[in-house]
Amino acid sequence: MLTIRRPGRVLISVAFKPNIPLISAGWARPYTLNTQVPKSKVWTSADEAVKDVRSGDTLLCGGFGLAGVPDTLLGALVKRKDISGLTAVSNNAGAGDSGLGALVCRKLLSSNQIDKIIASYPGGNKTFEALYLKGQISLELCPQGTLVERLRAHAAGIPAFYTPTGASTAVEEGAIPVRYNEGGFANGVMIAGVKKESREFNGRKYVMETAIPGDVAFVRAWKVDEVGNCVFRYTQNNFGTAMAKNAKLTIVEADQIVPIGSLSPNAIHVPGIYVDRIVLATEPKRIENVTLAKGDSKGTAGANVGTSDHRHRIARRAAKEIGDGYYVNLGIGMPTLVPEHLPPGVRVWLQSENGILGMGPYPTEEQLDPDIINAGKETVTLLPGASIFDSSESFAMIRGGHIDVAILGAMQVSQAGDIANFMIPGKLVKGIGGAMDLVSNPDKTKVIAVMEHCAKDGSPKILEQCSLPLTGARAVSQIITELAVFNVDRVNGELELTELQEGATLEEVKVKTGCEFRLFPGFAKVMR
Repeated sequence: MLTIRRPGRVLISVAFKPNIPLISAGWARPYTLNTQVPKSKVWTSADEAVKDVRSGDTLLCGGFGLAGVPDTLLGALVKRKDISGLTAVSNNAGAGDSGLGALVCRKLLSSNQIDKIIASYPGGNKTFEALYLKGQISLELCPQGTLVERLRAHAAGIPAFYTPTGASTAVEEGAIPVRYNEGGFANGVMIAGVKKESREFNGRKYVMETAIPGDVAFVRAWKVDEVGNCVFRYTQNNFGTAMAKNAKLTIVEADQIVPIGSLSPNAIHVPGIYVDRIVLATEPKRIENVTLAKGDSKGTAGANVGTSDHRHRIARRAAKEIGDGYYVNLGIGMPTLVPEHLPPGVRVWLQSENGILGMGPYPTEEQLDPDIINAGKETVTLLPGASIFDSSESFAMIRGGHIDVAILGAMQVSQAGDIANFMIPGKLVKGIGGAMDLVSNPDKTKVIAVMEHCAKDGSPKILEQCSLPLTGARAVSQIITELAVFNVDRVNGELELTELQEGATLEEVKVKTGCEFRLFPGFAKVMR
């Protein structure tokens, strides 16, 4: 038996037998820690909390639609008339009287406080859109999943990464102007987009995206303890986690500030190490699109268009492509009509890019919750078994091909499956949103384009080649219109007509389709 003593460590006993050492007890050492309460990070005034924001800073602003928007901190920043030349990073450009873009366009721009916005979907703010098209502000348009990943990458010390999102599109080519000359599109481009480096891995093209470093982050959370541990509520999270971890100075406005120890360690979304200052949220939560279940008296009734409408005809046919147990992402607009046409017994898990898996129907007035919204910023509910996560997790599901079917609207689709649905140069900047990510892995996620067969001027929307900037190249596997259903051979770049919708004729489809197509071998039998 041998006993060994060292400072702070004692080996209690080691028994030796021939060729068989036996350790009967481990190391023992004293362990003490100062249990004094750590210094609080709570500030009593939002005005004081934002005092270290400087001209030229890159400001990260959390929120998706109006969920999780730090309006208290933005309101305090508006008062800083000494600030200019900010670059603001946000998913949206705000709406109404809330959000970064609304405050920017209404107040900050008048004193040149904001010079540039990096965003995914600014088109919801028509004022901002007009300023960009007139050459009065710079815009770096970025796919939503790429935007959150660029933020997360910097927080993790990663300077750049490769992604399939945006490959062979205007994003890779740098074809989206950052800023027009004064006067807008007709006067040319002042600052061109940046062409991206690309590489092939395992036969697929990827583009390199650089991380976005933030100087200051404004984030809104639900419960925050006095040392900065944050818990978000439902879809309030979105970009909040990535932004809070990214910046040199992170300021969180909390719906509730709670004592240290009152939050379960299992519940923490953002550990306090990332948070520098905390203020109490004083601005109310707002809802961009109050959408209620049919029969409720206030707000917009969900899916209130009559079932004879051709949009419902398209949605009804698209619903047949969804099997029981599928994981499905629905784009905004017409795709949101699909769930009400699912066959009886077909249960699906709807994924929303802002952080929901298991999205339910529109709420009643009693169920209305500003922290539960979908990708279209409409109020929704959650099904039993639903889960909530941040935007980075959401787009990992999407890019990784874990979604079975994605159904999107489109302005144009080519015979090879190219899709364009986010902008008309010089006229319309809806924004990329999550669409480029949703079509980035078409071998694993079936992409269905649902749209009217022709544009308002009667011109075809199904073309030999898209004339608008692409959302994705060779991405769409099926096209469904009010007239017909096409399958797309993405490898050979060919279109195949499989069905005619009720009332449509083959001659009409030929006239209204802007490219050649072949007939499905069993087409005549289907028609009978």
